[in-house]
Amino acid sequence: MLTVIGLAHRLRIPIAVAVALLAGASLIALSGVNPFEAYTTLFRGAFLDWYGLGGTLVKTSPLLLAGLAVVIPLRAGLLNIGGEGQIYMGGLGASVAALYLPGLPTLLHIVLCVLAGALAGGLWGLIPAYLKAYRGINEVITAILLNFIAINLVSYLAGGPMMQAGAPYPYSNEISEALWLPLILSGTDAHVGVIIGAVLALVAYYVLNHTTVGFALDTVGAGDAVARYAGIAVRRQLLGAMFVGSACAGLAGSFEVLGLKYRLYHLFSPGFGFDGILVAFLAALNPLLVPVSAFFLSGLKAGALTMQRATGLDGTVIDAIQGIVILFVATSLAFTFRREEWRRFLDKRKLHLAEPPVARAKAEESAR
Repeated sequence: MLTVIGLAHRLRIPIAVAVALLAGASLIALSGVNPFEAYTTLFRGAFLDWYGLGGTLVKTSPLLLAGLAVVIPLRAGLLNIGGEGQIYMGGLGASVAALYLPGLPTLLHIVLCVLAGALAGGLWGLIPAYLKAYRGINEVITAILLNFIAINLVSYLAGGPMMQAGAPYPYSNEISEALWLPLILSGTDAHVGVIIGAVLALVAYYVLNHTTVGFALDTVGAGDAVARYAGIAVRRQLLGAMFVGSACAGLAGSFEVLGLKYRLYHLFSPGFGFDGILVAFLAALNPLLVPVSAFFLSGLKAGALTMQRATGLDGTVIDAIQGIVILFVATSLAFTFRREEWRRFLDKRKLHLAEPPVARAKAEESAR
């Protein structure tokens, strides 16, 4: 029994997702649509169709990187809710490097564009980290406010100084085709950014779990006093964790510009930074699971249109199902498994059941 409980605890997130999908099936049924047909259409369109898979991978890239932007700082106790603004700054940095650094060798230019986006996102994330480390200001509040500043700054530039002449919509000149990211699925928009994101997730897992850097971040996350007693430079760890996490979000913005949009658009991100929070918690803050959770959530989003066209179901039902999934997963994360406590509980339960019925009844009556 103890083994079964331990296994259920390890699989609590997949179980929570399955239960959430069952709950979502009731919403689909209430809409007058067959849940089995709807889910079949959704998952087939998102994962089994070539072009649908391409659409899923396109969304996976920014969600994966936005998830890492939450997971890495949180190891040091910082909740990075500013991923959306960092994505916009990353897109801006990549666009500026692509449009205003002409005459460079192609490969070098691509690398500079990607690094410019990562640097822009990282520096933008250092603002709330600095205020937290040196002034004690809550990073959640400052990061939220900085989101609006970054979004409006990009909107101003895309519709003003950087706007293409005669454009009917706020966007910049098109980036040279030589700087576009390579595609990984022919006939689709899926680009190499998703592979880079998966590699970064593996690197993050190794660093956070098998190096002294990860140990230092965990110690800082456990409490400033503990970290200082251990001789760890708390402020440096806070700034470093937030910079790396924010740089991941900046990369997401770079890849959106270089791999999909090919120019800087007004409002080019539909909320990837906020969805990254969902990705991180769906992955139980494990970098190794971030690609999986990003791929799953991307599939829900990509398959929503296919399901809507095939069944007539309102696409907002997918948003509701996604919310249910997050609610159930967050609830599952609240459960802990302490083997010794469960062992004592089960042993006590066995002794209770082994008592004669009369003695058990007297014991229960006395307990009342």
